Amino acid sequence: MIDITVRDEVAVITLNRPEKLNALTAGMRRDLAAAVRAHGDGSARGIVVTGTGRAFSSGEDINQAVDRSLLDEVELFHDLTRAVLETRVPVVAAVNGLSVGGAAEWTLCFDARVGTPGAEYFWPENHIGLSVSNASSLLLSRLVGGGRALRLVLDSSRISAEEAQRLGILDEIVAPDALLDTAIGLVHRWTLPGTATGVHLRLLRPSLEEVERAFAAETEAAKEVEGSGIAKAGMDRFVNRDR
Repeated sequence: MIDITVRDEVAVITLNRPEKLNALTAGMRRDLAAAVRAHGDGSARGIVVTGTGRAFSSGEDINQAVDRSLLDEVELFHDLTRAVLETRVPVVAAVNGLSVGGAAEWTLCFDARVGTPGAEYFWPENHIGLSVSNASSLLLSRLVGGGRALRLVLDSSRISAEEAQRLGILDEIVAPDALLDTAIGLVHRWTLPGTATGVHLRLLRPSLEEVERAFAAETEAAKEVEGSGIAKAGMDRFVNRDR
C-alpha cells in the first residue's frame, strides 16, 4: 500500500490507500521505514513522501490497532522517525491533504514540509485517550515552541495550511499540481555538486540521543494510558462511532 518510484534521481514514496485516507497499518509502517532506509544511504539524491487522494495520511489505522499492544504500535512509529534521521540525504514531506496523528508527527522530523492549500494538520490523540509518539514531544516544541505545542496537542483541533505555515510546521504552500515538482526541486537545490548537505544534516537535525530520550518518555506515557484503560476505551469509541 505504498508505491516507490525514482523521479529525477529522487525517491518518491507514495502512501497509496486512498479509500482509508492512507491510514497506516503496522505493515505499512514497517514498509515505510524499510523504504526510507533503502533510499537514504545516498543511492538517491533525496526522498519525498506524499499521499494519494485527499489525505496525506489519517495516521494510525485504529480499526486494526484496537486489539494490538499500544507499545508495539508506538514503537513502529518511533522507528519511522529513526529511519528518517539516519538518512544521509534530505527528506521532504509533500503534504497533499489531511495529515493526522502519527503521520503528522512523522513529518516533524523531515528536513522540509511543503503543502497544498488543502493541507491540514491534526493531532487528535488527547481527545481519544492516546499519547503522542514519533518524538513529537520534542520535535513539535522544537518547531513551534513549547506553549504552542501544548495547545495544539491538548486542543486536538485541525490546523489549516495557512496556520501551519505561520507556526512553522509547513515551510511552503504551493498549488496541488506543483507539489511534487516543488519538493523534488528543493532536494535538487540542496544537493547540487559540491554542497556539504550531508554534513549539515548531521549538524542541524535533532540528535539521535535526544530523540531516543523523547522516545523513552513517550513509551512510558503509552504504558500509562494503556494501563489506565483510557487508550482502549478511546479506541473503542473511535471504532464504534458510526455504528
